[in-house]
Amino acid sequence: MPDPVAWKAVEKGWPVYDRDGAQIGTVHEIAGDTEHDIWDGFGVRLRALGHVKYVPAENVASMAVGEVRLGISGDEAQRLGDMHAEVEEQIIPEKSRWYQRLAWWTTGRDR
Repeated sequence: MPDPVAWKAVEKGWPVYDRDGAQIGTVHEIAGDTEHDIWDGFGVRLRALGHVKYVPAENVASMAVGEVRLGISGDEAQRLGDMHAEVEEQIIPEKSRWYQRLAWWTTGRDR
């Protein structure tokens, strides 16, 4: 049995197993804020689809040296949302010129 590790020690490419012990993919991305030690979850590239799915921290059962184990089935993992499907808010810098802000507003970039 591998030794448990913290989320900061997990590396890209580690195998990801579902709750039944079947490998369903690999760690593609780690979602978190290392400065504030806040971990959100993993981006997991699933073998079946090749898509990168976002696995929230609450669905991770354990992390050990060289592996991540989920508390959900492989089918449930396939139904999770894509890693970067949500649109992030764009913030226009305060020091931008009025004509830059007007151009962003007219083209819809401020939304």
